[in-house]
Amino acid sequence: MADPEKGAPAPAMEEDIDEEDVEDVEDEEGGGERKELVDKLMKDPQVLAALQTKLRRYLGTPSGYISSLPVAVKRRIKALKKLQLQYTDLEAAFYKEVHALEVKYDKMHQALYEKRRHVVTSEYEPNDEECDFPSDDETDDEKNLCKDMDEKAKIDEKDENKVHDFDENTKGIPEFWLTIFKNVDLLAEMVQDYDEPILKHLIDIQLKFHDEPMGFTLEFHFSENEYFTNKVLTKYYEMKCVPDKDDPFGFEGPEIFKCKGCTLDWKKGKNVTVKTIKKKQKHKSRGAVRTITKTLQNDSFFNFFNPPPVPEDPNEEMDEDTQALLTADFEIGHYIRERIIPRAVLFYTGEALDDEDFEEEEGEEGEEGDDEEEEDDPDYDPSKDKAAKGQQPPECKQQ
Repeated sequence: MADPEKGAPAPAMEEDIDEEDVEDVEDEEGGGERKELVDKLMKDPQVLAALQTKLRRYLGTPSGYISSLPVAVKRRIKALKKLQLQYTDLEAAFYKEVHALEVKYDKMHQALYEKRRHVVTSEYEPNDEECDFPSDDETDDEKNLCKDMDEKAKIDEKDENKVHDFDENTKGIPEFWLTIFKNVDLLAEMVQDYDEPILKHLIDIQLKFHDEPMGFTLEFHFSENEYFTNKVLTKYYEMKCVPDKDDPFGFEGPEIFKCKGCTLDWKKGKNVTVKTIKKKQKHKSRGAVRTITKTLQNDSFFNFFNPPPVPEDPNEEMDEDTQALLTADFEIGHYIRERIIPRAVLFYTGEALDDEDFEEEEGEEGEEGDDEEEEDDPDYDPSKDKAAKGQQPPECKQQ
């Protein structure tokens, strides 16, 4: 019996015809070349993948299995869909309560974030008790060895081999957030060399939750600097937690759908988000030459505060480039909110990165294990595996 979740069984094929007969008919009709072309296409993994996709769509469409069901069964399916819609509405209500709980606990988190900021900016020096945190599996002998090595390094160290200019008189934790940005690939790709002197002035990133409409704001606090007059740069994200009327069963929880940056008040000649180029133009008839100056957008982390606008009309289509920029922007904003702000010190030391790398490697090993099991299977067909690899990866849905 066919699994109803997978759709109907494949349509019954016509009676098997002997291959020799097929070849004879095709030869008589001059179709030998066509058969050779079909055979070649059927060996193409991408063609096979496309055929499989079309077959799945056929089996799942109302014109196939579902439309052939008795009216009484169809009525019951409608009842189940109505129940499913009620479940989706309850799920949306659940996520709204989760958000309210996040807001509640965020008020407690803020006190810890404030203490962190005071330590980073040298406004507060932690006492011995507050610094009493064991290093990872470090024995007394290892501690003594590290001390000896540090002392030796101080003696042998040359200025050109230094990775920083910090010493025992250094206050706070300099370049705390810049180091985090450089450690996280997602952010490091955005940071240009000329951004780094500015990001050295970044002293804190704060998170503010909003209830109505649901969303959050990232606040980037800067010390006084020679680049812009802003003390705080903001990035606002708006979220929706309501099932789409056109696709209610596609609801998977709150998702970012809109963002808004802020205006940077750059000091004269310090705007790293633009670059000027000079071009010479020659008049066609008079032969006179003039120089014109053009201003172009420059790659910079600070373009993060100038995202492309989202159309007010939800039905208005965006071009692919804008959609790609917004998708990446939403991913970055979500990552800063969910990962970096709560675990900043672990991203600074690299421990959070080690955890993420381990999770990725674990997943890859699992996939390899599945392949090995398939190859051990006596019914394993390598050609099917090649066809599967020819398929396009599923579309990633932004959470």
